[in-house]
Amino acid sequence: MSQSNIKLTSSEIASLWTSYLNNCMSKQVLTHMIQYVKDREIADVIRFAFRFAQKQGKRFETVFQKDEFAIPLGFSEADVNTKAPALFTDSFCLAYINHMAKAGLLAYGGFLAMSTREDLIAFFHHGLHYTSKLYHLSTSILEKKGLLVCAPYTSIPKEMDYIDNKKYLSGYSLFHKKRPLNAVEVSHLYMNTQTNNMGLKITMAFAQTTTNKKVQAYMLRGRDISQKYLKIFTDTLMNEGIQNPNSSDIGVTNSTVRTFSDKLMMFHIGLLSAAGVGNYAMAGGASQRSDLLLNYERLSMEIGQYAKDGADLMIKNKWLEQPPPTK
Repeated sequence: MSQSNIKLTSSEIASLWTSYLNNCMSKQVLTHMIQYVKDREIADVIRFAFRFAQKQGKRFETVFQKDEFAIPLGFSEADVNTKAPALFTDSFCLAYINHMAKAGLLAYGGFLAMSTREDLIAFFHHGLHYTSKLYHLSTSILEKKGLLVCAPYTSIPKEMDYIDNKKYLSGYSLFHKKRPLNAVEVSHLYMNTQTNNMGLKITMAFAQTTTNKKVQAYMLRGRDISQKYLKIFTDTLMNEGIQNPNSSDIGVTNSTVRTFSDKLMMFHIGLLSAAGVGNYAMAGGASQRSDLLLNYERLSMEIGQYAKDGADLMIKNKWLEQPPPTK
């Protein structure tokens, strides 16, 4: 059968729909950032990301037209106030793009793995390739400007061995000390400190610029959750004598002018919350010490409830777009 006659699978429909919404949202955020960035090198990174989002949007439309796929509502220029003053510092913009590029690498890798039609394999491979370039570029500029935050350094293994005692898995005991964290566990704790630090800054920015009291309360609740989780992960590292690298000096301005629509802000936080649930599930699966596993399970439930409450608020205000139905 000709590739042009092969119908889209449910996985491909879901991947196209999800990635289109994410791309639309990113484009509007970048539209604001590109207006006010002053640093020339950071501006180049933002322009690279913006041009990719623009071109990717056109490539989406080509696929949708070919397959008679109704274009999702997504986001438009109406979701960003181009007259609002700068909401983010230059360093935040750079760190934000680096963070979202990491998320994009995971997303595009997943979409690629769920695709079987040749044109869509090429489509998502293209997205993965350019997201990889964006990650490399933003990481290089972060390092050049002294803003790159690296994971904690641990000793390099000189020999390998097998676990010979079930105590290795124990995180709670009155009779013996917990074993030291291993490198895999440290890597996930570090990653989750960084994602929560980014979530903290974004919820603060959104809380101070919305005029909707319920949205503001939701953002402030998200800020508090991020602060709490950040302390949990940092304290876990510190209790093991592992210094968590300080986050780079990134932040938001003191602007209180509405910058993005409530719909876009709620969608963005929903995206971060979903990523958080995935991060904690992955970290829990990779962590062998029982106290860490239980912690991740508890946090997953809490952030899952937060995401659910956000979805309820979006539905109430008719902001939540319905995914493609199966019939």
